[in-house]
Amino acid sequence: MGWVWLIIVGAIVGALGRLFHPGTDPMGWIVTILLGVVSLIIGGIVAHGFWRFVLGIIIAVALTAVYGRVMASRSSSA
Repeated sequence: MGWVWLIIVGAIVGALGRLFHPGTDPMGWIVTILLGVVSLIIGGIVAHGFWRFVLGIIIAVALTAVYGRVMASRSSSA
């Protein structure tokens, strides 16, 4: 049951990360969920409780920016 909650909350965190990041994001919903799960795992290593969620959103915004830059540079070089 823990994995199901991680995926659900990861989807929420990933969506909030995309919402707070300005501009367009070239990713689908699966990448958004994966981005949110990864940011929650990183946030869980650093903090616990409510701060894990807040830190997860901040990390998701940063990961969204990095992912957008990598995908933009990939499409422009092709």
